[in-house]
Amino acid sequence: MDDPRLTPARGDIAAKHLEGKVEAARFVDGETFEVIETLAPMRDRPTGDAMLLTQALAGERVTIYDRSDEGWAWGQLDGDGYVGWLPDAALAPPSAVPTHKVTAIRTFAFPGPSIKLPPIDAPVMGAQLIVVREDGVFAVTPEGWYVPRRHLAALDYREKDFVAVAERFVDTPYLWGGKSGLGIDCSGLVQLALQAAGIACPRDSDMQQHGLGHARDATEWTRLHRGDLIFWKGHVAIARDAETIIHANAHHMATVIENTSDAVARIKSTGSEIATIKRL
Repeated sequence: MDDPRLTPARGDIAAKHLEGKVEAARFVDGETFEVIETLAPMRDRPTGDAMLLTQALAGERVTIYDRSDEGWAWGQLDGDGYVGWLPDAALAPPSAVPTHKVTAIRTFAFPGPSIKLPPIDAPVMGAQLIVVREDGVFAVTPEGWYVPRRHLAALDYREKDFVAVAERFVDTPYLWGGKSGLGIDCSGLVQLALQAAGIACPRDSDMQQHGLGHARDATEWTRLHRGDLIFWKGHVAIARDAETIIHANAHHMATVIENTSDAVARIKSTGSEIATIKRL
């Protein structure tokens, strides 16, 4: 069965390209939109109190197949393929192709060339912007936002060490479905860090376990290399070295650096053994 998290199909409606492959009452062509909010929640139902599946970042493209009367749009993110409901107000027809991305965990957009002005937005790592010119230490967007140039890079910029990217998120609060420095979960941390290094990465930990790297024996957790991914059922951590890991987790309600032996023992005490280790 196709993974419903990655398949734009419901009993009442499905993407046109799935016709003949899935059952649905009708099949429709999708329409491409751009995420215009700093963070747009993707939920499993078209209500504000529904579970947060993931978050879409400013500049991301999404293909929309359905809309509710209550202001929600159902579709699939073009980047990692995740399917769910987004607020209609967070979407707009695509503008010009973005030129830059945010490389700082968080930054500010000012209405003019001064950090003393009250910020009008706070873009997060991975958000994509259009830069039309530079003004001193600022990059200027078509909306007239002034964003610190040192917090941006060209879209093709690649971080050299994805583990170092993850380390920037230490003390970030844990948020199920979160994907930013305002709140992040275990697989969101892995995805953001790998994407910053130019490595495509699926959204959820089970997808990452099956889709990334080469499997190592789970007993090799005492011989980890920097960048190894350690998977438990429903959880993933990143090895910093042979003795420590970094992971976003609900036990600490934060992204933390933890002694690997201590973490393995603590998680084992809850009934969960290491499932596998993947080396990229």
